[in-house]
Amino acid sequence: MKDSKTRKRRWRDRYDGYYLSGLDSMHVMMPYIMGSRTKNEAVMGEVIDLTEVDKYLAKKNASNPEFKYTWFHLIAAATAKTMLLRPKMNYFIAGGRFYERKNIVIAFNVKRKFEDESEEAMAKFILDPDGGSPMEQVHDYVQKFVHKVRKEDKKVGITNAMDTLKILPRPAWRLLGWTLRKLEYYGHYPKGLAKDDPCYSSCYITNLGSIQLHADYHHLFDWGTISFFMVISEKKLRPYWKEDGTYELRNTIKLGLTIDERIADGYYFAQTIKVLRKLFAHPELLDLPAATPVELD
Repeated sequence: MKDSKTRKRRWRDRYDGYYLSGLDSMHVMMPYIMGSRTKNEAVMGEVIDLTEVDKYLAKKNASNPEFKYTWFHLIAAATAKTMLLRPKMNYFIAGGRFYERKNIVIAFNVKRKFEDESEEAMAKFILDPDGGSPMEQVHDYVQKFVHKVRKEDKKVGITNAMDTLKILPRPAWRLLGWTLRKLEYYGHYPKGLAKDDPCYSSCYITNLGSIQLHADYHHLFDWGTISFFMVISEKKLRPYWKEDGTYELRNTIKLGLTIDERIADGYYFAQTIKVLRKLFAHPELLDLPAATPVELD
């Protein structure tokens, strides 16, 4: 990702992305001949050994901080750092064109209370590429956001606008939907609405394991610009086999990954997964500055 502070804006750039010029003819044609984002889903599943993660978090929480470090913080930090090091994972297609997103944005929901009727608030963490530890960046952001939505008795972000519009009749909704889609196609969707919309992010992480829902797939949307969904399933003991034929049970978690396959090829995705695995095997790398390279074995 190039520095957004020094990169000059070109006439085809969007407010949230840089236009990618010089693509080969196949990629130029892809948005027009291969259909929408939901018709180009690449689905992967990755089982993560949490052995080193558990040790790392125990060490981080040894001083008993007021706001504990969790494996969700680590997953979000590892995902953000991986996308920084693997920039094609932050590409998106809009209006038939390829773009590189200007920021790495990780979206996720925060429930005010663990009750059926409790509302959710949308969190959107933005990684500072020139900042310090991704783990600390995520931890600090989540701490502030959780305090905001659970302590304050008011709605956050786009919810207020939606509550105002929900009384509109169906013809008005159809006209509004058509208008917003046209604005999105030409890159003029209102920033105020996109700011809190999870479909305008690099990756949407949904933590279904926290509510004991057994699922490891989430579809993409044809709305917005998001090209990457991650589903976190429930933690589970799984056997890891040794060379002598014996095994040991390890604490694991499965990640379900859904990606727009048009943004990169299979080899690029495979190398990206290797970076993610390395960060889970060596979580201390997330304590280094965000842009620190990760050497693969």
